[in-house]
Amino acid sequence: MNPYGPQQLANAIRTVRKNTILVAEDIPEESYGYRVSPDSRSVTETLLHIASAPQIVYSIHGPERISSIEDFQLFGSILKDAPLHEKLPYSKAQIVNLLRAEGEKWAEFVERIPQSQADELVTMPNGAPSQSRFEMLQSMKEHEMHHRAQLMVVERLLGVVPHLTRNRRPAAAVAPVAAATH
Repeated sequence: MNPYGPQQLANAIRTVRKNTILVAEDIPEESYGYRVSPDSRSVTETLLHIASAPQIVYSIHGPERISSIEDFQLFGSILKDAPLHEKLPYSKAQIVNLLRAEGEKWAEFVERIPQSQADELVTMPNGAPSQSRFEMLQSMKEHEMHHRAQLMVVERLLGVVPHLTRNRRPAAAVAPVAAATH
């Protein structure tokens, strides 16, 4: 028996998404167009990228259960045909709602995967070692954490104290910081 399987991963996905939503809620809507550099994603684009990334998971591990990713063009076609796109105009409220809905859809998808399916190997391109579906699902969670960390740096650049930092401060120190950011 695997002590960390799809159910535990689904719970972890929910925790990661909850924290991503808190970051999205903390960043003022007028800063959603902010870019760290001209060639980087804006806050909006990053959040929509996070919300839409699990669409790759559904395409690879869903009903078709692709067993070989020999061509990275697959990802391009999946994203091109995806219903969520980073460049479309969404309000902050719409983005937060998408993060909630898509996050729960992703977690529910993962928790329904039988352990035997999670253990299946998928051939990677360019001679890279095969990965289990479970490893690939876990890497999608890590992908979100990577982008959330970028957004937490953006929060600092915007003068917003990230929620994880605020939550560690004594109560007396949190009140003025929290009031200043809202």
